[in-house]
Amino acid sequence: MSDESVILINLLKVKPEKQGALIALLKQNTETVIRTLPGWKTTRLIAAGDGAGVVIYSEWESAAAVEAMRSDPRMQACFPKVIELASLDSIVGSAVFSETRCG
Repeated sequence: MSDESVILINLLKVKPEKQGALIALLKQNTETVIRTLPGWKTTRLIAAGDGAGVVIYSEWESAAAVEAMRSDPRMQACFPKVIELASLDSIVGSAVFSETRCG
């Protein structure tokens, strides 16, 4: 197994009045389902300041772990709830550059 994480980025476009409900749903799903799945490493939810979007940044051990997550029956039950609130685009890839300020 490689030490390099597979990164899943989900970009959700949402009406500002529904952003709070979307974040609550995503947070609950992460706490009750995502964190229990094999291969999951981390998830970060990022809310757009204008209320029109949410980004889900997550790291997984492998592309197979991402596919297994998407096939999990609990995730299959959650997807329609998400789509009721927002449109969804996904990218699966790996980090090719990272820089951090020191000090």
